[in-house]
Amino acid sequence: PKRFRINNALVDVTYSLQTKLADMDEKECIKLLEEKVITGREGFFCLKSSRNLTLKQALSTYRKKDSIEKIINSLKNEIEIKPLRVWTDASIYGAVIIGFIAQLLISLMRYEYDELKSKSTKFIKNSLLNLTVTVDYMRNKAKRYIYANFDAINTLILRQKRMKS
Repeated sequence: PKRFRINNALVDVTYSLQTKLADMDEKECIKLLEEKVITGREGFFCLKSSRNLTLKQALSTYRKKDSIEKIINSLKNEIEIKPLRVWTDASIYGAVIIGFIAQLLISLMRYEYDELKSKSTKFIKNSLLNLTVTVDYMRNKAKRYIYANFDAINTLILRQKRMKS
């Protein structure tokens, strides 16, 4: 390999590989594997259900559950819907709907702009949150809008929108 090369004409390097199996019998190999490889964290994947499902139905149900867990994780950790202080049904539904709408809008942006496909939800959200508008009220009662805090992501989204309009 390159990392073992020595660029010196006076030095000759040779190397070889040899497995430990050459000097061990089967029992010694098993003992070595038990000591070095088996950590106690080995296991298997088992789906249990109180319903009588086929393998296909069980895997489909599991994958749907996994998708829902990923969406909830995104809502909590990327969209950052906050813990609700009021535990009425309406407040919970409202927070979840707003979170889903935010997730939907970011997903649509990713679909629309190839440059955003590999960007995380959190980066896109933070980029949009950093945009600011300062409204300057003039003496003649006119308003002047000053936009600031542009970056590559929010500039892409805003520029593309203007061009398509």
